[in-house]
Amino acid sequence: MALKVVILAAGKGTRMRSSLPKVLQPLAGQPLLQHVVNTAQCLQAEQILTVVGHQSHLVEEAMAEQGIYFVAQTEQLGTGHAVQQVVPEIDDMDTVLVLYGDVPLTAQTTLEDLLALVSEQHPLALLTINLDNPTGYGRIVRDQHLAVQAIVEQKDASTEQLAIQEVNTGILAAKGAHLKAWLGKLSNENAQGEYYLTDIIAMCVADGYTVQTTQPAAEIEVLGVNDKAQLQALERQYQMQLANQLMTQGVTLIDASRLDIRGSVTVGQDVQIDANVIFEGDVILGDNVQVGANCILKSVTIAAGTVIHPFSHLEECVVGEKVSVGPYARLRPGTDLADEVRIGNFVETKKAKIGKGSKVNHLSYVGDTLMGSGCNVGAGTITCNYDGVNKHLTEIGDNVFVGSDTQLVAPVKVGDGATIGAGSTITKEAPAEMLTLSRSKQLTIKNWAKPVKK
Repeated sequence: MALKVVILAAGKGTRMRSSLPKVLQPLAGQPLLQHVVNTAQCLQAEQILTVVGHQSHLVEEAMAEQGIYFVAQTEQLGTGHAVQQVVPEIDDMDTVLVLYGDVPLTAQTTLEDLLALVSEQHPLALLTINLDNPTGYGRIVRDQHLAVQAIVEQKDASTEQLAIQEVNTGILAAKGAHLKAWLGKLSNENAQGEYYLTDIIAMCVADGYTVQTTQPAAEIEVLGVNDKAQLQALERQYQMQLANQLMTQGVTLIDASRLDIRGSVTVGQDVQIDANVIFEGDVILGDNVQVGANCILKSVTIAAGTVIHPFSHLEECVVGEKVSVGPYARLRPGTDLADEVRIGNFVETKKAKIGKGSKVNHLSYVGDTLMGSGCNVGAGTITCNYDGVNKHLTEIGDNVFVGSDTQLVAPVKVGDGATIGAGSTITKEAPAEMLTLSRSKQLTIKNWAKPVKK
């Protein structure tokens, strides 16, 4: 017996008003479909079958590295027709779970509960939910013993049925043999002229089986997305959910409504995050880390006691303990800061390994650089690492002092304890423990007068 997950992702999404297929619209930095695939993979499915149609080449290209199998639905004739396309991939002994590419946030535990209801004696299980306003959803029709009898779509429902608040989420699990038999009996004789997957519920009852049901812990798990307004609303709900998870772990959020997580965040104790911070990729924050307002952190590891001041942008870098970064600093990929480093305002680093206690406090660029400990780099310093074709390395020893407005033209080395005079252009090795500088002679021109405007 194997689990096969079927994800329906063939819809056009006309109401999105976008050239991008609906299932590729972004939620928390990932396509809607990616969220569904992530959950399916956590269920240890033997195969993930994704039914594609509209702009299928874009969907397949975007999800090419996910190890999923694509099945084409050349005509969109309803959910039942979509699932019919995967029948050749389903064995009688399989358990089949049907998910939707535009319903991204169903919890793994909810689906595990649903799958646990399916057996040879109970070949069909539904995920339902009770809504205060069920408009637009198919209603769950039960008999006097509360056994499920059928699902009636909104356009086909009677006045009495429209009052039912328990609705179908579309998500279901079934045994392979039964599902294939029911799919073969579907008809499109309804108001929409489509093959409804929901019609298999009545077929299951007619075959003498009881339809099992379970419900999710929260409505957000079954919310679908049809337009940009719904996408934005779901984004905010999801972000608040993620913010609540951080606060449960002890994180201080200055304003939970102004935090965006587009990946994963791992935190230590007593972390504080100010407003308008964006996390992307995998971010790790150690104990007592503080992140100032309006920062962007992408795929970074920040050790304990470090402060990231406002308006700083860090990407693919490692930051040690008790470091100070910013404000208005940019740490580009490959930056590795040891403990107690100071990176000040309007400083940019790239592929720079900077030793313990070194300081680059303002208005400098340090790229393709190995810097020792205890260094002090003055304002306006530039490592000239690019000759127009290749990048070159600058090597700076321990306890080096670099004066302001200095250009270090790579490849170049500065020895331990060296001092570089302000305003220098260094093109050759600067010896250890010595002062090196390069300046043109200062001149004052007598009897010079400013030009006068004519």
